Amino acid sequence: MLPIHFAPLQGYTEAPYRRIHQAVCGGVDTYYTPFIRLEHGQIRKKDLREALPEQNVGVHIVPQVIAGDGAEFAVLADKLIELGHQEIDINMGCPFPLQTRLGRGSGILPHLDKVTGILQQATRLHNEKGVSFSVKMRLGQESPEECMSLLPILNDTPLKHITLHPRVGRSQYKGELDMDSFGAFYNESSNPIVFNGMLLSVEDLQRMESSFPKLVGLMVGRGLLARPTLAQEYISGQSLSDEEARRKVLEMHRQLMAHYSEAIEGGEGQLVQKMQSFWEYQEPLFGHKAVKKVLKSGSLRNYREAVANINK
Repeated sequence: MLPIHFAPLQGYTEAPYRRIHQAVCGGVDTYYTPFIRLEHGQIRKKDLREALPEQNVGVHIVPQVIAGDGAEFAVLADKLIELGHQEIDINMGCPFPLQTRLGRGSGILPHLDKVTGILQQATRLHNEKGVSFSVKMRLGQESPEECMSLLPILNDTPLKHITLHPRVGRSQYKGELDMDSFGAFYNESSNPIVFNGMLLSVEDLQRMESSFPKLVGLMVGRGLLARPTLAQEYISGQSLSDEEARRKVLEMHRQLMAHYSEAIEGGEGQLVQKMQSFWEYQEPLFGHKAVKKVLKSGSLRNYREAVANINK
């Protein structure tokens, strides 16, 4: 069995979710923070809170950063090292235009000089401070040829691993995975490879493990949001019934509800809005009609009623 990495998803896999997921469902080797970035030259405070060790008790957490050049990256990495982190993930894969237009995420991949600047800083910090770095990336922004052009500098960088999603950035999350281009990169990389992309079932995980025997891990995002028990089922080799999986989801919800009822200060409306996001991927387990009722509940009272009836 390969180690499972839980992909970071903004608005979903925040610190409370990570802690509760690990306690209730388990099976995940490494969790990643949603990417940390500079805004107006400063690191956003809410991003740093996500990376604080005391926010991630009981989980193996790796902070992820997104930067447009080596200078931005150095500011972010130095601060995380100051907080005590010895592993940092570099996001070169985010496909959202808000970031790619700034030359961040997958938008950096066509720019060899920018990528080189970041990787040189990573190599320096690895050599000077013993920090491990990994890269999460796409095949390119416009073309799979971009990742192959970057292979020489990537191969010269001492990375813990490269997580590769086999689409280009402009495709975002649409279209078929380009497994031929993934295979070409996988075969020529000197760094270990983690696969990321459309892993939605235990069978998907097993198929990828057998198809690419040199993989060192599998990164799962939406598959784990939709079935939080997926990693544990794969690692243990023991499938759960949908009823058992639903019980785990409801226990996660109970604990998250208790946390956010105390943590959110913006009133009942804000609490309902925050908790509704938990259900956005739950249709496969609970059904469209039941989840729709939860997502459309406008008051805390109606929300609680809809959740209480969701498994009936």
